[in-house]
Amino acid sequence: MTDFRDLMRLRRSVRDYEDREVPVSLVRELIADACEAPSASNRQPCGFVVVADRDMMRRLSDESKKNLLNDMKTLKSPMLRLYRPVLKDENFNVFYNAPCLMYITGPRDLHSAVKDCSLAASYLMLSAADRGLGTCWVDLGSSIQDPEILAELHISEDQQIVATIILGYPREIPQRPPRSEPKILTIIG
Repeated sequence: MTDFRDLMRLRRSVRDYEDREVPVSLVRELIADACEAPSASNRQPCGFVVVADRDMMRRLSDESKKNLLNDMKTLKSPMLRLYRPVLKDENFNVFYNAPCLMYITGPRDLHSAVKDCSLAASYLMLSAADRGLGTCWVDLGSSIQDPEILAELHISEDQQIVATIILGYPREIPQRPPRSEPKILTIIG
């Protein structure tokens, strides 16, 4: 097992994967580790959807790209607009052709769901890095609205997709990007 401080620096956003499946047993271990994350009032609200079918991942990518392009008509997000050229590219896969995709969901009506699921996603990504897997949180892949697709994924209307994580065996680990100094607003006491 990797020292935790080293592990934090080892985990990178990987967007280039070997053409190699991730065993379901390993995915289950990652999910078990993700469930060790704290949650408000210990509610443990996270649901997990695993997709290891490349055709389905392509459908999900296309669905998300279509919805994001439609959202750009009304949203004034400069960050989202930066992605317009790649979202219009029919060959671009928002999941970077990774062999496995995981959605982490939480109840829409639970105020802490986004925080709880985000913590679980962090634990999952650290666990994956410890096992030699690469991950990347791909928010571009979370815009799934088609009711039939959501039904195939077993994501009910009362659930929201909080985290979209791709994983697989990395071709290489990207270099660690520079980090800014912490923005400590104040220390009282």
